Amino acid sequence: MRHPSVLTALLVASAPCLAQPGVNLYGIVDVGLRSLNGLNANNTPLPSGTVHSLASGVDNTSRWGIRGQEALGGDWNAVFRLEGGINADTGTQSKNDRLFDRLAWAGLETPYGTLALGRQTNLVSDALIPVDPLGKRFASFNPNINVAGLSNTRFGTHAFGTQYGPSGYTDNFYRLDNTIKYTATAGPWQARAAYSAGEVAGDADASSARGVALAYQQRDWTLSGATMRLSSREGLPLDAWSLGAAVHLASWQFKANAARNKADTGAGQSVHQRILSAGLSRAVGPGLLLTAAWYGVRRDATGHPDDGFEREFLFLEKTLAPRTTAYLEADYTTWRGDAAGTTGTRPNERANDRHGAGLTLGLMQKF
Repeated sequence: MRHPSVLTALLVASAPCLAQPGVNLYGIVDVGLRSLNGLNANNTPLPSGTVHSLASGVDNTSRWGIRGQEALGGDWNAVFRLEGGINADTGTQSKNDRLFDRLAWAGLETPYGTLALGRQTNLVSDALIPVDPLGKRFASFNPNINVAGLSNTRFGTHAFGTQYGPSGYTDNFYRLDNTIKYTATAGPWQARAAYSAGEVAGDADASSARGVALAYQQRDWTLSGATMRLSSREGLPLDAWSLGAAVHLASWQFKANAARNKADTGAGQSVHQRILSAGLSRAVGPGLLLTAAWYGVRRDATGHPDDGFEREFLFLEKTLAPRTTAYLEADYTTWRGDAAGTTGTRPNERANDRHGAGLTLGLMQKF
């Protein structure tokens, strides 16, 4: 007899809870047919040839979650959110070691702001929400999420290789465990402050993270920025900041952002990354949105040649129903330095192709 999966058991056990007022099950299933040249199915450099694949989360990351709130009186509410990533192409969890890898927190909404405790996104990630040129689409391939937001700092022949903050992973510090985050809004201003405990005995700084973020929003324009410091278990620092703007002009929307991060990776060793991005969006018909974006990444690291890449995107999205969107996506990457890596281990090993291109036809459904 087959045993039910952990996810199935959880959903069955929580069925009465989901029927209660204020508790909702939600999610996104995004899957598309993808054709690649100079890239593998996981979007890493390929020496040559074309690959066809089924991809998950190109327009929006596939996910599922549970959120809820309960009124406590006097404009106070108890709130919680649990969210996990899904690989819609294979039916697996995004992270094998975590059911709720994306979010897992509880907190209080008050007239003075919101206090949340648990696993949450870092503040640079939060600051990018209104100003990322792609609107944070294609998370696994978007340089503002990967490099600026610290979701996947590994590319090419070198990487950070050390865990900074309580993320649980090396080269991925986009979400942090043990986080206390406070968010307050006053008129057009929104301020955030966060601290993530490293929980290392005898050393409060080891594996910890802290930062602040500030946004100012008017009807037709927004400014948003954040700064953070994360520490490794050995006390090595990672400093990161991001600053961007969004402007609405008639039917056009323009967005631009600049971000930097620098990490000490050992004695006399460091990695420094710089990310610039810009893009525009425009409605080109009923339910039809066109978005174009450019990203430039530069990296220098001790003992390695400077490298980086440029990446351009084009998204055409068609709203078919309130919860269903069809889309066409195209991307083109130009690698700099040795960012594409090399092929083979023989003396005549050669650099991978300097270019990579992808085309996706997909469908996104929300529930």
